[in-house]
Amino acid sequence: MKKPIYIFNDGELKRKDNTLFFIKDNEKKTIPINAVSEIHVFGEIDINKRALEFLTQNKIPLYFYNYYGYYIGSYYPREYLNAGIIILKQAEFYLNKEERLFLAKSFVSGGLSNILKNLNYYKKTKEEKITPYIEQIEEKSKEINNKSSISALMALEGEIRKIYYDAFNVILNFEDFYFDKRTKRPPENPINALISFGNSLIYTTILSQIYRTHLDPRIGYLHETNQRSFSLNLDLAEVFKPIIVDRVIFSLINKKQIQLKHFEQEIDFTYLNEKGRQVFIKLFEEKLATTINYKNIGKVSYRKLIRLECYKLYKHFLREDIYKPFITNW
Repeated sequence: MKKPIYIFNDGELKRKDNTLFFIKDNEKKTIPINAVSEIHVFGEIDINKRALEFLTQNKIPLYFYNYYGYYIGSYYPREYLNAGIIILKQAEFYLNKEERLFLAKSFVSGGLSNILKNLNYYKKTKEEKITPYIEQIEEKSKEINNKSSISALMALEGEIRKIYYDAFNVILNFEDFYFDKRTKRPPENPINALISFGNSLIYTTILSQIYRTHLDPRIGYLHETNQRSFSLNLDLAEVFKPIIVDRVIFSLINKKQIQLKHFEQEIDFTYLNEKGRQVFIKLFEEKLATTINYKNIGKVSYRKLIRLECYKLYKHFLREDIYKPFITNW
């Protein structure tokens, strides 16, 4: 099975004949191209056109992250599965206000349901403290169907997320990771740094799965299709962030696998150091490889589950089946 590769060191990505190498300090390491699904680059690398052509031939996306570990851009190989009919259908559903709003609400309600699954899991041991957050979110959820615009829907989603993030201090058992509020640009404390880093990873993970379907990632429904390169992956991330990113964060902190030594702090800015990123990515990849029993298909990994979510959208656009977001049983 093909897997992602993460490059943390500085060096050169080079092709020779039908082989890809990563060269660091004159040390050459072969990258098994047939076993690679995508490449994530955190270090400073040199790469030439021949290597990019080779990645295109092998349908391997390349994702770049900045010094602080946050996603900044992609080398997205030429689409090889895009179908004209699906692109037209995606545009049709985007331009139709009711169709677009239906999908946007589906992504929000899917994310909300998975947030509640997380909270109800921790309610088993912290009932008195968790219950008020569950009740507030359930009350807010009643407003989803009443929203008549994307902006109003996104504002509601933001309110729900705020309540959810307030519950983090109940879920987390480590005082070093007190969470006061969500800050993104830049993240101001370790929890914000973990959320931002995890979100970057889930965005690129979903983008890689979209690449392997007939969908065009540039057309989103909850997130505006405008100047940004991709937005459909941001939509689908609403469904999967609670059950992948957030659970990884809860596990890392509560098991003390991630600690303050894994962060660097600047004025009003916190980010994971290289060791911290490696610890996070290890558990993130383990989570994506975890399998669950899914409907009549059998055991399916979370990574494959994301692909199946794309296929559900595909059927929705062709009016073969109405899209229903994945809701975890956890």
